[in-house]
Amino acid sequence: MGKIRVGIVNYLNTRPLIYGLQRPPVSDLIELKGDYPSRLADMLMKDEIDVGLIPVAVIPQLPSCHIIGEHCIGTEGEIASVALFSEVPMDEIKRIYLDYQSRTSVALLKYLAKEYWGINPEFVQAVDEDYRKEIKGTTAGLVIGDRAFEQRKISTFIYDLGSEWKKITGLPFVFAVWVSVKELPQDFLREFDKANGLGLQYIDEIVEQTPFGLYDLSKYYKLHLSYHLDERKRAGMKLFLKYISESIVV
Repeated sequence: MGKIRVGIVNYLNTRPLIYGLQRPPVSDLIELKGDYPSRLADMLMKDEIDVGLIPVAVIPQLPSCHIIGEHCIGTEGEIASVALFSEVPMDEIKRIYLDYQSRTSVALLKYLAKEYWGINPEFVQAVDEDYRKEIKGTTAGLVIGDRAFEQRKISTFIYDLGSEWKKITGLPFVFAVWVSVKELPQDFLREFDKANGLGLQYIDEIVEQTPFGLYDLSKYYKLHLSYHLDERKRAGMKLFLKYISESIVV
């Protein structure tokens, strides 16, 4: 078969996973295609990519699903780059803009609002970056990825979605996993997963090569993010998918 098309997310949080994909032997076997999370899900369903780092909330919508390897974008608690931002306390929020780049975070936010925070705001689906200008007064906004670090410097109140999930369930949270909708060669999958793990051995090098003035990337990679798709993360992912299927919040 030809090169396997791999959809990656152009966020800082994926740098450790992508590190090994950009190096032989796997780099010779794949073609990398970058976009934001919700777009990658569409690309997978339209057969524009063979493997994608896909938002977990999309999994029930796929015609078939093969979760690949033992790596993910996850957190054991505070994630730092996925949060609800506001100028007022939670109970004063009247409207929430939903990040257009997200699906899992949107589903998690809606679940938290309904089942944990006990608020019933108006939800507005953002369509572009202009929505962040509306985060003021009683209007809040969900912001994910690298832009969340910018928003942390602006907003008074920050409600971290990873932390909030951990408070309720005691479990880690998984935002995205590697998924294909068709069978791929086992020898490729072994090499692909091995390449995913390579960058985790070179975090300090990745930080040094990634100038970023808004946040301590070493802290981000080593404390906030957790990349191993272990049994506790699988349990957290299963529980989340159960919750959103019951609440119909996607």
